[in-house]
Amino acid sequence: MNVKKFTAPTSREALRKVREALGPDAVILSNRPVDGVVEILALDNDDVASLASPSAASSMDAPPPQLHMPHQELAAEPAPRAPIARQFDDAMAAREAMVARNFQNAPAFQEPAFHAAPAARQPLHPMHPMDEPMVPAAHSYAERRAAAAPAAPAPAFDMAAMTAMMSAAIAQAKESAANAAAAEMSGMMSEIRAMRGMMESQLAELSWGSTQQREPQKAVVLREMLAAGFSASLSRYLIDKMPANKDAADAMRWIKTVLARNLTTMADEDAILDRGGVFALVGPTGVGKTTTTAKLAARCVMRHGPDKLALITTDAYRIGGHEQLRIYGKILGVMVHSVKDEADLRIALKELRNKHTVLIDTIGMSQRDQMVAEQVAMLTESGANVQRLLCLNATSTNETLNEVVRAYQGSGLAGCIMTKMDEAASIGNVLDIVIRQKLNMYYVSNGQRVPEDLHLADRAMLVDRAFRARRDSANQLSDADLPLMMAGLGNLNHDRSLREVYVG
Repeated sequence: MNVKKFTAPTSREALRKVREALGPDAVILSNRPVDGVVEILALDNDDVASLASPSAASSMDAPPPQLHMPHQELAAEPAPRAPIARQFDDAMAAREAMVARNFQNAPAFQEPAFHAAPAARQPLHPMHPMDEPMVPAAHSYAERRAAAAPAAPAPAFDMAAMTAMMSAAIAQAKESAANAAAAEMSGMMSEIRAMRGMMESQLAELSWGSTQQREPQKAVVLREMLAAGFSASLSRYLIDKMPANKDAADAMRWIKTVLARNLTTMADEDAILDRGGVFALVGPTGVGKTTTTAKLAARCVMRHGPDKLALITTDAYRIGGHEQLRIYGKILGVMVHSVKDEADLRIALKELRNKHTVLIDTIGMSQRDQMVAEQVAMLTESGANVQRLLCLNATSTNETLNEVVRAYQGSGLAGCIMTKMDEAASIGNVLDIVIRQKLNMYYVSNGQRVPEDLHLADRAMLVDRAFRARRDSANQLSDADLPLMMAGLGNLNHDRSLREVYVG
């Protein structure tokens, strides 16, 4: 028995090769796809006819049963057939031979144009319902069992590609799990922070409520500080640090002493008038920079003469902005130089380096303007040691003054000047910012007269002035409002501006 193997891209092409090699009566043993091609195992009809079935009386026809027969031997060895079954097989074989002869005489099948034309046309064969050619049945039981044997396993996969694919899938799964864990952790931390803030607020409210009952004088001092314009955080911080067993009068004296001790002021005018240097007055619009510059210029002229002073203005945007300073300069006999950018400022300062004092009046702009940073950079990189003095408007609120200091601070401020003190109902807001931001207060301006309305900053006078201002009793906070206000502050340990407040 000679079994032959035929391979082709399609089943039709493989059957054509079988028909050309073995004839139309060839017996197909197997038909399966292998590595992208179709493989057919076929046997010549003459070889099949030479096979003889064993007699019914022989031991080969009815072999003894085996309890542990391997699966391969069970698939290869045919079971004993009854005479009726053999007759049925012979009838089926005859019928299949007749069908094959009918198909052999059928007209040739014309393949589609998109297929490669075969070398010789093949007869039309019956097609399987799934467009696969029908495999002729074997003529014997052994051939039928061989044809019905399970197909060979699928071709092996590319292990390197499979490993890379699995590694990528595992990495993606790990990344997704890490992102999900990070998001969950972030949400958990947010919830914990919210719970901590709520607990701190409730504890602060309970603590202040009990403190208010035990030491009512602290509530009196707290209301006075809030009415003077000091922030709630600084007021509560000092109240918490205040020694116990003090009456209201002693508590107020202790508060004023601590506030005066934490105020940094200029002892005398030698820091500016005698030492000299380059000073630039900066600040938002309308805080009185030009008038304060004229007041300082008048003090310098009275001490050193007009030849030792120079005035520079950068206010080229406001209509008539530089004319106001020119009028002051003409009265004082001082030349006023106008600059537009950093290059002009460098040239002007280089030409005026022999002057004892140079005062720069800068253009006013909102603290939220992006040009504030450019102005600070221009003064810092001008090539000279420009000391910036920030003008703080006493009529502004704590929040506004905080924004102004943060915007104009840059690499550091030499000091500040309180302006419009005569227009403010209370000055505790400015003192609060000076204490918390650790600024050095040079002068206090309380009017438009040049140069009379410019005074050195006196710590004791400023603190006393903050608490002596008249306040409407309708705006005073009640005892019931104080616990709610203290609860909204949370934990004061997170406020860095209060860490350097010295309480003695």
